[in-house]
Amino acid sequence: MARTLPSLGDQPGPDGPASVRTTSFALLLLIATCLSGCDLGPDYRRPAVAAPAAWREAQGPGTWPSAAWWQGFGSQELDTLIAQAQSANYDLGAAIARVREADAQVRIAGAALLPSVAATAGVSSQQVLATGSGTKVNYTAYSIAPTASYEVDFWGKNSAALQSAKASATASRYDQGVVDLTVVTSVANTYFQVVAFQDRLRVAQQNLDNGENVLRGIEAQQRAGTATELDVAQQQTVVAGLRAAIPPLQQQLVQNINALAILVGEPPEQVTVPESSLTALAIPSVAPGLPSELLTRRPDVQEAEADLVAANANIKVARAQFFPDVTLTAAGGFESMALSTLFTPAGGIYSLAASVTQPIFEGGALEGQLQLSRARYDELVQDYRKAVISAFGDVENALIATRKTDEQQVAQADTVAKARRAFDISEAQYRGGTVTLLTVLNTENALFPAEDTLVQDRLARLQAIVSLFQALGGGWENRGRLS
Repeated sequence: MARTLPSLGDQPGPDGPASVRTTSFALLLLIATCLSGCDLGPDYRRPAVAAPAAWREAQGPGTWPSAAWWQGFGSQELDTLIAQAQSANYDLGAAIARVREADAQVRIAGAALLPSVAATAGVSSQQVLATGSGTKVNYTAYSIAPTASYEVDFWGKNSAALQSAKASATASRYDQGVVDLTVVTSVANTYFQVVAFQDRLRVAQQNLDNGENVLRGIEAQQRAGTATELDVAQQQTVVAGLRAAIPPLQQQLVQNINALAILVGEPPEQVTVPESSLTALAIPSVAPGLPSELLTRRPDVQEAEADLVAANANIKVARAQFFPDVTLTAAGGFESMALSTLFTPAGGIYSLAASVTQPIFEGGALEGQLQLSRARYDELVQDYRKAVISAFGDVENALIATRKTDEQQVAQADTVAKARRAFDISEAQYRGGTVTLLTVLNTENALFPAEDTLVQDRLARLQAIVSLFQALGGGWENRGRLS
């Protein structure tokens, strides 16, 4: 038994309810369009932090580091290690992945500003009992309908959420710059430590050779009857001490090579460092520019400000939660009892709707979220100011360190030269019988530690220069501006 249902696409006349609904919807859409530009603020302003007019320890004109500042040390081995670290370091790889995560969050946040469109299609069958006749009637209904919904951004909530996501993505890029700078400086410092231990081992071996040479001379004098057994025992003690100093240096050398392997993303057993010396490295010249320029040269300072911009936008999001959400929805499509007539005009259906949702009672959740957002912003303001002040302090500390370690190295080199001359004279005079063994022992005790200290002073100077490069932001340069 066939039964005809009235078409869902039939519409009243132009003066009927459909016309009223269309006019009301159009009016609501016009109001929504006008109000969608409303902005609850607040506008972001960079916190004021006083910058010094000049560096206290700066000497000469300022020059900022180049992008490949480490090449100034003139070590091909260091250049290779840094290039490998920049492509294989795990911390840097994780930072790059965090950038991709932040970019994905921007896309997610931006989706709220666009309409949501979906489509449904279905087939349903049902059986009903006709009234009066008791006859069972079978129905098969076919339908296909796209739907669209759009949340009007009256108060700028979704725009602010997108702004926050973009600022967070910017911060992730600055974080990548921080990690990259940290990795590069860590590779440089660790490589210098490896070379320094190679130097110290050479010094220790040379000192051991010298001590054994003196011991052989004393033993020869003992056999000739001009030296005592006590003289031999005293020099044997010196030699034993020099030999005992070598294994700890070998251990620290291997440990630093292992640390270098981690930085370049390789298993420790696959990394070797050719023999070199700190004296073979060039000393690059570096001087800071104006202190005010440092704020755009340091990625950590830029990251702190980007976090601040994101927090500022989150306050706007929290304030907008107090106001109603307006959602516009539209649906259209076709529905028919027969598949052959599904797309006929008689099968057409549509609906238009608008809804307003106003929070009434949230148990203090909205107010708490607003307070949380404001407190988070205040916290990040302090973090930003600390980052700026710390940046100034880092540069000043690095400047004084580079100057004083240079002075210390010069003074220690003079100490070594004088100690070497005193040792050579005492050894020669002892062999000639004009001084006692105690004089030789005293000059040994002055020379051998002085030579080891000189190597450590060279290392300190190189690391101070690396610290200055790091304090100046390395070769990183901000190519965008936050507003």
